[in-house]
Amino acid sequence: MNNKSKKIIKPALAFVLMMGIVSMFSDMTHEGAKSIYGAYLYLAGASAATIGFVTGLGEFVGYSFRLIAGIITDRKKNYWTMTIIGYIFNMAAIPALALIPKNGWIFACALIVIERMGKAIRYPAKNTLVSFASTQLGEGKSFAIQEFLDQLGAFLGPIILFIVLLLKKGEDQFTAYALCFAVLGIPAILTLIALLTAKRKFPNPEDFDISTTLPTKLRLKSSFIFYMVSISLLALGFVDFPLITMHISKLSLVSSDTLPLLYSGAMLADAFAALLFGWLYDKKGIRVLMLSSAVSSLFSVLIFSFNSLTTAIIGILMWGIGMGAQESILKSAVTTIVSKENRSTAFGVFETAFGVFWFLGSWLMGALYDLAPNWLVIFSVVTQLSAIPLFYVTWRIMQKDKLKELK
Repeated sequence: MNNKSKKIIKPALAFVLMMGIVSMFSDMTHEGAKSIYGAYLYLAGASAATIGFVTGLGEFVGYSFRLIAGIITDRKKNYWTMTIIGYIFNMAAIPALALIPKNGWIFACALIVIERMGKAIRYPAKNTLVSFASTQLGEGKSFAIQEFLDQLGAFLGPIILFIVLLLKKGEDQFTAYALCFAVLGIPAILTLIALLTAKRKFPNPEDFDISTTLPTKLRLKSSFIFYMVSISLLALGFVDFPLITMHISKLSLVSSDTLPLLYSGAMLADAFAALLFGWLYDKKGIRVLMLSSAVSSLFSVLIFSFNSLTTAIIGILMWGIGMGAQESILKSAVTTIVSKENRSTAFGVFETAFGVFWFLGSWLMGALYDLAPNWLVIFSVVTQLSAIPLFYVTWRIMQKDKLKELK
């Protein structure tokens, strides 16, 4: 490695770490909130189908708008502006949940959707910023570092809420949850401070990417199309966590103030799985998603088919492993397939498809749960396993594309 390469790699690593800290505080906020969404909405009067619909709708809005945000970002090249605006919406909505009155689940649902909208605005731009640095460090490693710090925050957020709920044990649950959302305003503020510091230190991260490859047309990339179908099936069958917490709360497997700890465990599994699968991605490519999908596909069986805390915990850890692999590898693959000129749009297209199918799956699985939990289990397992052969096809096409580029 020459001195010039070292000069680029060191600041690239520093930038990835700084953006990872932003993600850590951000996830401490919104993943902490997510750990009690299901129980909170249930206390506010929402049914399982409503919770499935609303959380799915939030994800749908949060993912589908990323297409528009990605196109705008690629045209304007306003990476920092879109990132900052998105984080402001993203971080402001959660503390506002503390102001919701009892039986005000409609207002709570609106804020949840607004929070997801904020994530949609900033997501393509923020991932593109990190992708520029990833060309120096390795796509898998860069997004794995991001995901590890991201999920470290997602682990700490619910822990903080557990402490708050423990201190408020015996008091009105709804009021205790409102206090939790207010406390999450602290990491929300730290998120914005860390983000503005990163912008001041690295105003032009696009300079990290010195690749000379010609722009590629997304519509002509068969690898990208097969990849989209694969991740859509994965999203369709992946149960959103509020349904899991609602199920466990309904069965009284744990006390309500312990629910955040279950999410913390999932996020810890997510964090370490992200590091492992991110490293494996740089070695083995997209084939790694076949392994992670197979491992996590049975989580719904363990959570919803047995009235047992032990099997539920094992299922939640498997859910976390699946999430960690998805968060690190799915974004890495987009960076590998698409040139930097079209990358924000690609992230937008990818996230939109993922969100549409996540929404449809969440809504359908919420309705299936109301009929019988086993119907949810069957749907979840079958759709996730269906993605595995398509990931293999995607990998084969990517290998052929590489050979063409070398000729």
